[in-house]
Amino acid sequence: MTRNVPITRMNRIVVLADDLTSAGDGAAPFRRAGHRARVLLPGRVDDDVIPPHDGEGVVAVDLGSRLLGSAVAGALTERAASAHAGADLLIKTVDSTLRGHIAAEIRAAREGSGRRAVVIAPAFPAEGRTTVAGVQHVRGVPVHESEFARDPVHPVVTSDLTLLLPEAEAVDAGDQKELDLLPELLSRGGVCVCSAATDADLDRLVAAVPRPGDVLWVGSPGLAAALARHHPRIPAAAALPRLPAAQRPLVAVGSAHPATRRQLERLRTRPDVTAVHTGSGSVSVSASGVAGDANPSVGTGADPRSSGTDPEAGSEASRGAGDPAAAVEALRRSDARVLVVHTPDGRCDPAEAESLTDELAVAAARSAAEGLADGLLVTGGETAAAVLAALGATGIELFDEPEPGIARGALLGPLRIPVLIKAGGFGDDATLERLTRLLIAGGDSTARG
Repeated sequence: MTRNVPITRMNRIVVLADDLTSAGDGAAPFRRAGHRARVLLPGRVDDDVIPPHDGEGVVAVDLGSRLLGSAVAGALTERAASAHAGADLLIKTVDSTLRGHIAAEIRAAREGSGRRAVVIAPAFPAEGRTTVAGVQHVRGVPVHESEFARDPVHPVVTSDLTLLLPEAEAVDAGDQKELDLLPELLSRGGVCVCSAATDADLDRLVAAVPRPGDVLWVGSPGLAAALARHHPRIPAAAALPRLPAAQRPLVAVGSAHPATRRQLERLRTRPDVTAVHTGSGSVSVSASGVAGDANPSVGTGADPRSSGTDPEAGSEASRGAGDPAAAVEALRRSDARVLVVHTPDGRCDPAEAESLTDELAVAAARSAAEGLADGLLVTGGETAAAVLAALGATGIELFDEPEPGIARGALLGPLRIPVLIKAGGFGDDATLERLTRLLIAGGDSTARG
């Protein structure tokens, strides 16, 4: 039968993440549940730069460890877990497609936090990521057979969590008999890999753990959302000021994931968008906007032809050398309502990908700092971290989670503008259009209360 576990008040919640989008989508569900929530960076190897938890609410720390070697990532994760061992609830995020140093970071977080027991549940059903008999799937396909096996930096080589963590015991959250055995496994200090196919499975899993503060929780946005539903803040934290509407959003796309590239293709063909890509020795400009357009059609489903502008106007006009300054100059000359800067289509080797990300970050940061844009939408965790670092931001004050796995907030730092961040593999073909429209609309936080 289902256990009626009382809701425990959690005042200090910490999320340890290996990249920025994981930090955002790990913390955002708690904002909806009434907690204050912030994403903080940077997280480097030095002890003194691991951001502290300085009050109530949720702090998500971007350790940036996905880009590090396994040993260094593990050492950094252990120090961060030790620094935040006193949290009421400690969550270690993992990628829902198992990219990154999964086993090394889980073991390091367990060691650093002093938690004897670990609950691992990487399912994110809202995005089609499920765990079946310990094997991670993306829309029914084992992740090592999906496009994530071709990730240029962290190709997935196995989908089986029990192979990654041989010490773990398998538990099916969809089977109540197995869940009834979970408290005993955890009391013995067990490491449990939990299969889940639905949000209801994740809710049952969270409810089955009698002492949630004694456990290291490991998962993706699906588990974070289940924990947030089970541990709301009552009363809710004070409402945040209304996010200002962005008069001119800038979309920065660094992810090479096919889902993001489909979203980008749909966005950049609109007549009110100027898209610039950097790299490959040139800056290319496509889809010129309408000067002075006060009623943009981005994301509205309007026919681009209704503006009277040829969607092909100005497409693929090469401009200058492929450096950030040239990209910024191309955007400066545009009259479009929406600006886009992106890396070239197609995957490349890790060294080239890092260089392209750095160029993109500098171009996006300069554009925002010069006032060419007053709102940011960034896709790809490495891209988001690079853009925020280039802007001198220390993090994000989260407002809400407008869609599963997407975090919205305001930059913490010299330039306090609205920002949306999203992982590269999340969303449907219209996601970038919808999020751009959301930036233009602005709005209040959707926290409960």
